[in-house]
Amino acid sequence: MFSRVINNIFKRESTEKVSVEVKGKSEKKSKPTPSRIGELGEYKINIQLDRLPKNSKYLSDVLIENSKAKSGYSQIDHVVFTPYAIFVVETKNYSGIIYGDRSRTKWSVNGKFPMMNPFNQNYGHIQAIKGVLVIHDETQFISMVSFTKRCTFKVNDELRKIQSNDLIVYDTELSEYITRKINVLKLQNSKPIYSTNELQSLYNTIESANILDLHIRDKHVELLNEKDKETIKDENSLSICKTCGKVVSEKVKRYCLANKSCFKGDIYCCDHQRLLKHG
Repeated sequence: MFSRVINNIFKRESTEKVSVEVKGKSEKKSKPTPSRIGELGEYKINIQLDRLPKNSKYLSDVLIENSKAKSGYSQIDHVVFTPYAIFVVETKNYSGIIYGDRSRTKWSVNGKFPMMNPFNQNYGHIQAIKGVLVIHDETQFISMVSFTKRCTFKVNDELRKIQSNDLIVYDTELSEYITRKINVLKLQNSKPIYSTNELQSLYNTIESANILDLHIRDKHVELLNEKDKETIKDENSLSICKTCGKVVSEKVKRYCLANKSCFKGDIYCCDHQRLLKHG
């Protein structure tokens, strides 16, 4: 997986250089395309995962069956198998301030653009993996959400504390957080939860369950895109607090819009209304 990503990047760079030489122009290169950004992001994550202890294993871009998902499948960015826990990693490629609360269904980017709570999304991924591995103990899984350094977190403090089983991290600190979490789990457990053979068996089970059929994968993406369009349509009808992203009622929205001298045409939840009035 790692070598394939590097080769793809080098091939793309080579193609870009040839096209510049043929045209004979010296202008600056255009901005990376979304696929290019995705490859670079994947490359950075794999560098992080390759730094993990030798007794750890990982799989990337895993598609497994999930009867509870709309498409019938769950696509997991990364699954890391360690002797003390299984880490399920969801990666996000946003830019801006991430406002979120673990208990809220909706988060937001820059207080304007709603997004699904990524931990709720990752919870579905964990349930799918549990079903394949036939593991019932929730504490054996650590949910991690990775953002790029182009983001700033405005989230619950505990989501950044290593004691939590829900962790939000930057992509450049992914291996550090996993290693630190493993060290905490070592102190809490007198011996590893999984032996070397058990760890290999878990890895092999998910690897075997991973669906590589491109037709199924394309269909899964197509169904997700349809769902995203429906979600965006629904979210556009919602009113959210500019500061924290919390969904507010129509009554609160009308109040804010009627008090432009105080809120300048923006919408705030009741808590942030008070802060603005008395701040």
